Amino acid sequence: MLSSPTTNLTTTLTVEVNGLRNRKGQVCISIFADADAFPKDAVNAVQSQCVEITDIPLQVTFENLQPGNYAITVMHDENRDGQLNRNFLGIPTEGFGFSRNPTIYFGAPKFDDTVFTVTETNTTTQINLNYLLGS
Repeated sequence: MLSSPTTNLTTTLTVEVNGLRNRKGQVCISIFADADAFPKDAVNAVQSQCVEITDIPLQVTFENLQPGNYAITVMHDENRDGQLNRNFLGIPTEGFGFSRNPTIYFGAPKFDDTVFTVTETNTTTQINLNYLLGS
């Protein structure tokens, strides 16, 4: 059983996003503490932010995160509309990724395949983006 964040101690998490195909738009990152909202409901994420693409790879820092188990989603929102755009077949046309970089088959991975531990010291994780269709 995975433990939830429970302490009053806070830490910093740095997410390094690798594999951006360009600097268009923004990158949106959401951190989830449980499987119920993962991966679609960013409104229920522990923390979320969208940032300009200043460097490739891009590093985004989250402050005041309690140590515990989390899963992360990343989206390269090239057209800045706040959603992962898809073609008429439902295939994403923008880049996406998940913590622990699971292999993507059909649909999003399960929470348990992406969960990792944020420790009491500063934690860094790397996420590789996937682009299923050309630019």
